Amino acid sequence: MSEIFANLPYVKYEGPESQNPFAFKFYDADRIVLGKPMKEHLHFAMAWWHNMCATGTDMFGVGTADKSFGAVPGTMEHAYAKVDAGFEFMEKLGVDYFCFHDVDLVPEAETIAETNRRLDEITDYILEKMQKTGKKCLWGTANMFGNPRFANGAGSSNSVDVFCFAAAQVKKALDMTVKLGGKGYVFWGGREGYETLWNTDMKLEQENIAALMHMAVDYGRSIGFDGDFYIEPKPKEPMKHQYDFDAATAIGFLKQYGLDKDFKINVEANHATLAGHTFQHELRVSAINGMLGSIDANQGDLLLGWDTDEFPSNVYETTACMYEILKAGGLKNGGFNFDAKTRRPSYTYDDMFYAFILGMDSFALGLLNAARIIEDGRIDGFVAERYAGYETELGRKIRSGKATLTELAARAEEMGKPAMPGSGKQEYLHSIINQLMLKN
Repeated sequence: MSEIFANLPYVKYEGPESQNPFAFKFYDADRIVLGKPMKEHLHFAMAWWHNMCATGTDMFGVGTADKSFGAVPGTMEHAYAKVDAGFEFMEKLGVDYFCFHDVDLVPEAETIAETNRRLDEITDYILEKMQKTGKKCLWGTANMFGNPRFANGAGSSNSVDVFCFAAAQVKKALDMTVKLGGKGYVFWGGREGYETLWNTDMKLEQENIAALMHMAVDYGRSIGFDGDFYIEPKPKEPMKHQYDFDAATAIGFLKQYGLDKDFKINVEANHATLAGHTFQHELRVSAINGMLGSIDANQGDLLLGWDTDEFPSNVYETTACMYEILKAGGLKNGGFNFDAKTRRPSYTYDDMFYAFILGMDSFALGLLNAARIIEDGRIDGFVAERYAGYETELGRKIRSGKATLTELAARAEEMGKPAMPGSGKQEYLHSIINQLMLKN
């Protein structure tokens, strides 16, 4: 096998003063942060679909990037070439994990039996590569949005035949995830939603989605999958309205249908933007419900109203992300999957490397900043003080559910006019964040 990225080096940490474009400035894998090496906090993963497959095609033009890797696209030779390229790429960047959809790995055949045979063949090869390199599968999933059969959704489809096909894809994707040792399985409802309510039975569709998820849990556990199932929320695009709108909506769905013991949330930064939230908000909602599972590490463009999947460069955002993750105790089975793609004019192999260096350095900075904020203690101390009244006897009674309206109304009459609740000091707190982020 010839080296695919022959002119590109193994990327090493050289520090913030380095001007080498093929060096990490902040991601120092073995640096200890809050008692653990940086690489243990940051389980970075390569998204097979963007990195190995995406060519920059959009609705206005054909692709600009050559992802053939020396083979003819649409063939099994190309599938093997993508495996070779992917593992060489991960080796050179020190990325330890990958994520995949079923049809990222092989070209889909005319029959599902042949597609499954191809998947068995290529995952045998991937497994050989994993055993040689030590690389791991973070999570797997099935692409149930790209093929025309999923025009009306997969689990939410109006067609029983399409629902059956979706179930078959989920079954095979779970088989592959277990085979490759993945600790997560993701449901992204790319077309699980509607364009108009005039032709939609919303109750039936949501019940069917839940039924498919229950089947997946039952089957997955039966074949030894002991990891987490994930829902990845997204409010719109490609459908006008998608049922997994945001973290709160997805959590409500999981609890309503009794799926909350097996599922967590895979939070994507760009999807938070589309839902009108911050990335930090979606992480906090997931964490306080005990459902923070994994991260799709990217960012959106606030000037554009669609899912741009840019590589993360906003260090304020990565700092807020890592603060939430550290405060939640870290990610159990999840990691940081770069569900991100280079911009269409950035079409060279060099650009693929630059993009991952940017993303990994951005999250390394976020980790260092978040650790500094936690160790400093002023933010956490302020929040504790702000709610100190609920640590009084009356406050604890309210929180325990033992207080009554009559009792609290009597207290209100005794006090007369309550004092102002105290300044939120937002500007002061933001100045602390800035001070700690910019500290040398």
